[in-house]
Amino acid sequence: MKRNLITAILMTVVTTVLLGVVYPLLVTGIAQVLFHDKANGQLISRNGVVIGSKIIGQPFTGAAYFHSRPSAAGNGYDAANSGGSNLGPTNRKLLDRVRADTETLHAENPSVPVPVDLVTTSASGLDPDITPAGADFQVPRVARERGTSEENIRQLLRQSTNARQLGFLGEPRVNVLQLNIALDAAYPTAKGSGQ
Repeated sequence: MKRNLITAILMTVVTTVLLGVVYPLLVTGIAQVLFHDKANGQLISRNGVVIGSKIIGQPFTGAAYFHSRPSAAGNGYDAANSGGSNLGPTNRKLLDRVRADTETLHAENPSVPVPVDLVTTSASGLDPDITPAGADFQVPRVARERGTSEENIRQLLRQSTNARQLGFLGEPRVNVLQLNIALDAAYPTAKGSGQ
């Protein structure tokens, strides 16, 4: 009995050290060497300051910027509370919010139907991308605020649109943070902040 107890304790210590310390350090080290950018959250910096992540959405409220999808994560884009609203498609609260958002956006661009991704949240609430249609809908406002032509903004949008992966997986998409960074570089504003 004593021998089995000692063996069990030693196995617990050895497996804890191997699987709880050595293995995670090894995997982290390999990830840092081979996939440094991905292992660190694909952070984007401007002037040495981290301004966001390529893979986590964030809000942009300035009229001179493209806006992200709405977020149901916490107080909006809160990674600690990632998740959808869990409201069903016939829930009155959801319908009222979508209707109000649609009316607000329709007032901004009355001649074009509002793309669905501009009024609905993603499953995680942290989606960094919008559809090309969602971005194109915002072009008139952004061009007006930036003092340039809609065609100039659409050209920048085309350059910032990511195609389907491998040509057939997923849908074309636009990363809002990267588009807004390119927008600031090509057509700077006096304010310089989308927050």
